[in-house]
Amino acid sequence: MTERANGQRPTLQDVAREAGVSRSTVSRVINGEAGVRASVAERIRKVVAELGYVPNQAARSLVTRRNNAVAVVLTEPQNRLFVDPFFDRLLGGIRQELVRQEVQPVLLFIEEADDYQRVGHFLGGGHVDGALLFSLRADDPLPGMLERTGLPAVFGGRPVPGAGEAGHGYTYVDADNRGGAREAVRHLRALGRTRIATVTGPLDQAAAIDRLDGYRDVLLDGPAELIAEGDFTLRGGRAAMGELLDRCPDLDAVFVASDLMASGALEVLRERGRRVPQDVAVVGFDDLAPVAEATDPPLTTVRQDIEGMGRLMAHLLFPRDTEGPAGDGAGHPLSSVITPTELVLRASA
Repeated sequence: MTERANGQRPTLQDVAREAGVSRSTVSRVINGEAGVRASVAERIRKVVAELGYVPNQAARSLVTRRNNAVAVVLTEPQNRLFVDPFFDRLLGGIRQELVRQEVQPVLLFIEEADDYQRVGHFLGGGHVDGALLFSLRADDPLPGMLERTGLPAVFGGRPVPGAGEAGHGYTYVDADNRGGAREAVRHLRALGRTRIATVTGPLDQAAAIDRLDGYRDVLLDGPAELIAEGDFTLRGGRAAMGELLDRCPDLDAVFVASDLMASGALEVLRERGRRVPQDVAVVGFDDLAPVAEATDPPLTTVRQDIEGMGRLMAHLLFPRDTEGPAGDGAGHPLSSVITPTELVLRASA
């Protein structure tokens, strides 16, 4: 940054004097306000660049009533970021859009019950302009806390009914979990498989519920013994697959509600001497390339646009860069979005 002769940083007054305009005109240009001729605004921006002027963010916030920061709240253990590529891709999409809007993400984790109060105080303290939340569960208090603070929010995934008193009223971005699951199970049935099992995600999360509903849409009379609950982790997939094989050794296919769990399921099938896909066909969900392309055999799976959903979440929170939180200009929340899914065929089914 350029410094003045006395060693101090350039000020708003320095920019105004160099550009030959008033301080208020400089302020309007820096804050993106209308009412300044294009030629004058260009001259001011040139002077800002030449002097290396950086606006005082605290003072700017008082004028714009914006912090240019968004809370990204993850109700999962922090280590999930390092072992589950899903979260890395979702956060990558969020960051791409926030960078475009010159907004800083503030990552918050909720791992224990005491964390809710800490995060709630932060969200209600005027530190951020909105919140992006995912991995919420049916008994999660966060939606109700946000309702009381009035902070704009967008959910990653459909909030489960009962997640706070008004959580279902928020805008959300989700994949067509139910439709994708239906397509996966129909594919297995088209292969001639008759004993099709499923490993679900945790059934207090909407994505897991919807994927189980999609399985049941196709197999209306499927026995309960062919359903085992997992937790969207590799270890959970291993445990659920072992449980299914103990109960139903004659199963000939399994739809697994995430690629990471499917990777664990494939390990157990191999350990139990089951050939894939000859003995048991396997379909996952997510299409996480580092997982699906590295399994043995490569995994047939349902693709969802994870990065795209992250970008869309951030865009819906502030659809107009200078007009504040999500809305249609008349005070109404924007519509939620369900993104399409696609079955990707590989060697496992």
